Amino acid sequence: MNAARTLRVPGRHGYAAEFSPYLAGRLACAAAQHYGIAGCGTLLILDQNESGLGIFRSFDWNDGLFDVTWSENNEHVLVTCSGDGSLQLWDTAKATGPLQVYKEHSQEVYSVDWSQTRGEQLVVSGSWDRTVKVWDPTVGKSLCTFRGHESVIYSTIWSPHIPGCFASASGDQTLRIWDRRAAGIRIVVPAHQAEILSCDWCKYNENLLVTGAVDCSLRGWDLRNVRQPVFELLGHTYAIRRVKFSPFHASVLASCSYDFTVSTGDLAMLNKYFQIFWNFSKPDPLLDTVEHHTEFTCGLDLSLQSPTQVADCSWDETIKIYDPACLAVPA
Repeated sequence: MNAARTLRVPGRHGYAAEFSPYLAGRLACAAAQHYGIAGCGTLLILDQNESGLGIFRSFDWNDGLFDVTWSENNEHVLVTCSGDGSLQLWDTAKATGPLQVYKEHSQEVYSVDWSQTRGEQLVVSGSWDRTVKVWDPTVGKSLCTFRGHESVIYSTIWSPHIPGCFASASGDQTLRIWDRRAAGIRIVVPAHQAEILSCDWCKYNENLLVTGAVDCSLRGWDLRNVRQPVFELLGHTYAIRRVKFSPFHASVLASCSYDFTVSTGDLAMLNKYFQIFWNFSKPDPLLDTVEHHTEFTCGLDLSLQSPTQVADCSWDETIKIYDPACLAVPA
């Protein structure tokens, strides 16, 4: 692996990182003070340069920011979500506050995602208030609200294939597939016997999703038959915080983990906070393990422009962009 390009942002603990779909090397990071428990949040827009990573823009919000998503029709626009129950619409071409603030959720908003299917420009949000909301950023209020989860929602993501379809993952141990146009649940998958913290859609198969949970496992689900997972990946020893499919390889994915169930003393002794790269089509699916943070890794993304470039952010106040050697080998 080449040396990581690293930026340290004192007092800001990273929660989410996402590469720009437009500009190579541009990265957005949502961060919070005091590990998201108290204080304000910051949206950081970073660019790679010869010396590493530099800040292009920085925007503050009065509560911790937990997720970020880029617009799919404007290279300057992003949406973030925060602990005060609101979503914020930002324009990186303007060094000012948010263009819009949408506040309907009654508790922390932990996930936002901008739709990628042609003809739609919608944002989906998932909250600890157990609701999912769909927004048109040009409208000042949500278009619809979805209820059904019995616990907090950690992850919401649009299908890259099916218009109006999105997935959500929750502390109620289920993965749910929703249809915006039918205003209801299509499929409920009892995916783990533990809280599910993350989910993602395969970019090459409209029926395939992956979930990551507190039970330290990753499971793949074929929506045509959800009675059993089509694969299970075991290797993490901590709860899986985020999982992402590769945009370049149909069977490659990356995951990062943490464990909030052991004591501080155990964490200090073990001192292992790592990302794992997988190819679930192989008999030995583990491709590589990267350990370069000293605190929980919460944000993870794979570049849309470079097949080898990965970004992550951590509670250790650092953001990193790097090229794992395993992604340079054809899958």
